[in-house]
Amino acid sequence: MAQLSNRLNRLAPSATLAMSQKSNEMKAQGIDVINMSVGEPDFNTPEHIQKAGKKAIDENYSKYSPVPGYPKLREAIVNKLKRENHLDYQMSEVMVSTGAKQAVCNTILALINDGDEVIIPAPYWVSYPQMVKLAGGIPIIVKTGFDQDFKMKPEQLEAAITPRTKMLILCSPSNPSGSVYSKGELESLANVIKKYKDLFVLSDEIYEHINYIGQSNSIAQFSGMKEHTIICNGVSKAYAMTGWRLGWMAAPEWIVKGCNKLQGQYTSGASSISQQAAIEAYNGNQENVEEYRKAFEHRRDLIIQLLKETPGLEVNLPEGAFYVFPKCCSYFGKSSGERTINNSTDFALYLLEVAHVATVGGDAFGDPESFRISYATSEDNIKEAMKRIKEALAELQ
Repeated sequence: MAQLSNRLNRLAPSATLAMSQKSNEMKAQGIDVINMSVGEPDFNTPEHIQKAGKKAIDENYSKYSPVPGYPKLREAIVNKLKRENHLDYQMSEVMVSTGAKQAVCNTILALINDGDEVIIPAPYWVSYPQMVKLAGGIPIIVKTGFDQDFKMKPEQLEAAITPRTKMLILCSPSNPSGSVYSKGELESLANVIKKYKDLFVLSDEIYEHINYIGQSNSIAQFSGMKEHTIICNGVSKAYAMTGWRLGWMAAPEWIVKGCNKLQGQYTSGASSISQQAAIEAYNGNQENVEEYRKAFEHRRDLIIQLLKETPGLEVNLPEGAFYVFPKCCSYFGKSSGERTINNSTDFALYLLEVAHVATVGGDAFGDPESFRISYATSEDNIKEAMKRIKEALAELQ
């Protein structure tokens, strides 16, 4: 009997997409489900960016785009890196992909050989370890945990490094915890990394504009770190452009050339229309970015307040992104009727099936004591969802 490849059998399906699909199936059955499982802004793409996409269609941007991206978009990204991050890149060090997710996967496939180790602080975005496995690498999970605000310390990084270590994956602001590494914390990690000539950092900065403590920092800013760093970013979160599927990387030229070769063989260039819209996103008016950030901050404050009023849950104060990652382990072993909560996956399923609120269990993120809630939804939804969660948890004995 024919079988799927070993490469594919190594992968687990995305837990976030699975929960979202299950909630959509329940909605299709007429059940009123509040979906807080997916990291997607509920805002529409700003009008001036939409117009740029429509204009691109009218101007017949309907042909294949260059594999690394249109020069005007790469130039806009170079200017953005200079203007916002104070980083100097050349256009040859920038490459455009079909979403930041592809930029991340390109990086891992381009740099990781069979048996190479990749350090991933937990909790982590669900796809990081799976992409490492796809490349034949070995994910080395470093538990950070609630008490250290879900951030890896330099001594933990040092202890995890072996002769087989090739990469560290860092996400700040973080999915799923919302934690943000300060400039000082990043510098202390950078000082460890610089000791190792062949150690690279994949810096996932897709949430950089959704932070509540001022300027987001990149680990690439420190002396000697640019040659060690691959920045992956895109327009999805800051500009509410998830469906446009447009991301990019900024990295040493030899890495960009390798990813260009890889992408040329399996997807070619990103959408021509989306690239024209992204040019406007970076070069145009930025007022919407701040407007969205303020709305997310207000929602963050609201959901934290409501979580703190919910018995049995512990929550830290996330400094960025649009997620909270509360501890729910006090409910493990409790039951309601024939349902028993044994782990965070059971906990999330209980909330979906009883409270009709879709979240994601922390097992999928490498932290089995917690669960993730996305507050990229309206304040009314947040209030109603938290009311339902509180009532459902009160039934557990």
